[in-house]
Amino acid sequence: MYKNYFSLNPDIIYFNHAAVAPWPKQTCAAVKRFADENAAYGASHYPHWMSTELELRKSLQRLISADSQEEIALLKSTSEALSVIASGLDWQAGDNIVSFVEEFPSNRIVWQSLETQGVRLRCSSIEEEDAEEALLALCDEHTRLISISSVQYASGFRADLQQIGQFCHENNILFCVDAIQSLAVLPLDVNTIKADFVVADGHKWMLGAEGLALFYCRAKRMQSLKLHQFGWHMIQNPTDFNQTDWQPHNSAQRFECGSPNMLGIHALQASLSLIEQVGLENISRNILINSQYLIDYIINNNRLELLSPGVPERLSGIVNFRILNSDQDKIFQKMQQQKLVCALRGGGIRFSPHFYQNSKDIDRAIKLLEKIV
Repeated sequence: MYKNYFSLNPDIIYFNHAAVAPWPKQTCAAVKRFADENAAYGASHYPHWMSTELELRKSLQRLISADSQEEIALLKSTSEALSVIASGLDWQAGDNIVSFVEEFPSNRIVWQSLETQGVRLRCSSIEEEDAEEALLALCDEHTRLISISSVQYASGFRADLQQIGQFCHENNILFCVDAIQSLAVLPLDVNTIKADFVVADGHKWMLGAEGLALFYCRAKRMQSLKLHQFGWHMIQNPTDFNQTDWQPHNSAQRFECGSPNMLGIHALQASLSLIEQVGLENISRNILINSQYLIDYIINNNRLELLSPGVPERLSGIVNFRILNSDQDKIFQKMQQQKLVCALRGGGIRFSPHFYQNSKDIDRAIKLLEKIV
């Protein structure tokens, strides 16, 4: 019944929400309205656009159960948000950061860039028997930050954020979560997991447009991040263009140096409105049912090898597998030609269906896969 919210070409099987999602109908309509307003009236409706921006901050606050929308910044990307943290903290030579070796490059390169300051990145693997314990075992008295993905982009491995966050809290270590592969899939409460920072682009599971990302910064951490980007939008009373004695904004807006991405704001707010309308509980249930359905098929097919964790506590929206004794790239290319849209990640084929899809869509994909292999 949820398919009515989307207008995907019926010939396409779209299992690539972990990369870039198609917009829902109401998101497309919101962007069209915004474009029509701009074309007809220019910026005459800017006060109304600003109210949409405020609503988006509130929607994001609710999505992650933050204490206030003032802890929410709207940045360009996950990479920019991570860079704000990396460039903002007062590092000392000998400090270290702990992470997983399987992280997406955005959550690795930014920390490696600190090596010139004598800061070291230490990595464990999700392949360890107890991945969380192996991660935490790397920490010592010089560990300043743990930065991991809530869900790994290639395998779909879901970390125990509460366990890691509690450890950070008890050991005075900052906790940064890249939640791009779990927001709008799995519930996330920043206070329960004791996160200091949460970052996530809106163009994947949140169904928004590229170029707009969430940056959550816990209120008590804002002053500890030195600012390296400056502009009219990040100061107190930003519309007072004549002020010369300025101070950074008291809220997370201090990290937004320039004009807001109004088109992206309208898109993401419309998409989050749909997510709230359907209900995250319903969305999460449908996605995990899809993932389990795929996993059951894969483990019962002797031509396939499951690369994602097969246990319920690790389940996410991502299912990765490989075809045995086959060239994965060639099979992937054939899938694309047959309009089965997925991704080649981590040495396998990554499927990532969303809540509006179901077992019938998966069966279509399976039949196509069986013809190809």
